[in-house]
Amino acid sequence: MPELTSRRGLLFGTAAVSAGVLLTGCTSNDSSDEPAANDQPAADDKPGKQVTIGFAGPQADHGWLNAINDNAKNRAKKYKDVTLEITEGSNDTAAQIGQIETLINKKVDVLVVLPADGKALTQVGLQAMRAGIPVINLDRIFNSPQAYRCWIGGDNYGMGLSAGHYIGEKLKDKKNARVIELAGLDNLELTQQRTDGFDAALKNYPNIKKVARQAAEFTVESGQAKMSQLLQAQSKFDALWNHDDDQGVGALRAIKQAGRDDFLMVGGAGALSAFQAIESDDSVLKATVLYPPTMAASAIDLARALGQSKGVGGLAEFEIPASLTLYSAVVDKDNVKQYMSTGFK
Repeated sequence: MPELTSRRGLLFGTAAVSAGVLLTGCTSNDSSDEPAANDQPAADDKPGKQVTIGFAGPQADHGWLNAINDNAKNRAKKYKDVTLEITEGSNDTAAQIGQIETLINKKVDVLVVLPADGKALTQVGLQAMRAGIPVINLDRIFNSPQAYRCWIGGDNYGMGLSAGHYIGEKLKDKKNARVIELAGLDNLELTQQRTDGFDAALKNYPNIKKVARQAAEFTVESGQAKMSQLLQAQSKFDALWNHDDDQGVGALRAIKQAGRDDFLMVGGAGALSAFQAIESDDSVLKATVLYPPTMAASAIDLARALGQSKGVGGLAEFEIPASLTLYSAVVDKDNVKQYMSTGFK
């Protein structure tokens, strides 16, 4: 990926030193000339160079988005060498652009941006990079790789795959199994990706057929209304995948009102309410597929490492990666205690 920051010389200079050492190691019979992986500069918890991180996200009008902000704030507090400049957050692209420009003018060392609209905010990402401020692009991606130094986010297609395989394994021995899907907003690419992954996974189970799909709006109210419609239309099915745990609260209300308990439900995202329901094991909700808001904490870690010209601990490279896609793990009664602390309200 092209580097557009004033740190280009530093990053490429480090890479050049690495290449030189490797050449020496290849032409010498003395093993002591070879670089030791544990000698490479990697970020750790020890205080280092002071780094000011600017954080700009959308308005926290959803439990997951609020958890994003909380994860970023709490992670920054962990480090004595990090100062976090956080904006109020807005779903208005012009307002968010203005907030990011303010952070650029403050000359923060690194920017972490979760754009309300990746395409619309690409230019301000480019502006930051050209000003010598590297950008960690969080989740909703800019439409140019030149607008960020590193992207970190969830795997929407992977969510669908994980949900489909979990349901598939539960129903693989059931003849003519039927599943339904309560999706999110259909005009969002992420919703389409989740459905595509789900459908791809189900193809591995020829005994399972998806018989209905309804799009909701990632809200409790829409989850309840759309689930009621699905229940009325489908008198019998074996499993439900719901894309979002917030709308899942409404879906569970509709299911309880209908007196239905003849199927299993898998949620999505990782809300605390979902974890608690799974632990209680007193409803149809048996699992949820993660879209971890902890990515914001990891973005702070990456921004700190970048600001200190360090790599990631446990990896051999001198620099942080260009992208990190998080895994969509399934949380059920067997591992829910492990994940409880990450659940968002």
